[in-house]
Amino acid sequence: MQAAVITLFPDYFRGPFECGPTRVARADGKLALSFVNPRDFTSDAHRTVDDYPFGGGAGMVMKPEPLSAAIESVRRPTSLVVLLTPQGERFTQPLAEELSHADHLVLVCGRYKGVDERVRTLVDREVSVGDYVLAGGEAAAVVVIEAVARLLPGAVGDEDSVATDSFSAGILDAPYYTRPREFRGLEVPEVLVSGDHASVARWRREQALKTTARRRPELLRNEVLSESEREFLCRELEKETING
Repeated sequence: MQAAVITLFPDYFRGPFECGPTRVARADGKLALSFVNPRDFTSDAHRTVDDYPFGGGAGMVMKPEPLSAAIESVRRPTSLVVLLTPQGERFTQPLAEELSHADHLVLVCGRYKGVDERVRTLVDREVSVGDYVLAGGEAAAVVVIEAVARLLPGAVGDEDSVATDSFSAGILDAPYYTRPREFRGLEVPEVLVSGDHASVARWRREQALKTTARRRPELLRNEVLSESEREFLCRELEKETING
């Protein structure tokens, strides 16, 4: 995959992609990153990329000419251009998986109050990483690239682990334990050291459902549950109600 980031601050990205799966994907040639600064497409001495909004109001808006020129300088017939904006669709694991299949991903980082509305005519998707406001789209671009990069073949040592991550299966993941078997009086659940793989799989599934029901119950709306799983959840939630 090739990805281009349209940003006023290319130096922002000097550190985040030098470690972890993103570094591996780049080193293996699975991911190529480039950074394009809209200031390079200005024609005035001050390299102006923002201006006051028509109609008045506080703040500045990114001008359409340099930003559009920056996008068009890298856009190809196979490009998927994504504007990172609070107004976009929420970034999710399924969307990360969808973007990981793109041949050429272009991420547009807004700044100030946002971008001139006419720039949206050059955009294929609009994406938001959450219901909060950042100083610009750069932090969001890091989130998107890291989520996408770890899905590329070979970026993660054990690719099976990616398939069981939270949200990959539609719900939150189960709890995990490693050595030592006892830590500060807390022991590893007996089933995990039993050697019974079927029991371990069932326990993990149940714990994942329980965690999801407690923390993100809306994720269970589209989850198909067996009768035994429904009974398990009812028992566990009833216990919490009594003990709570």
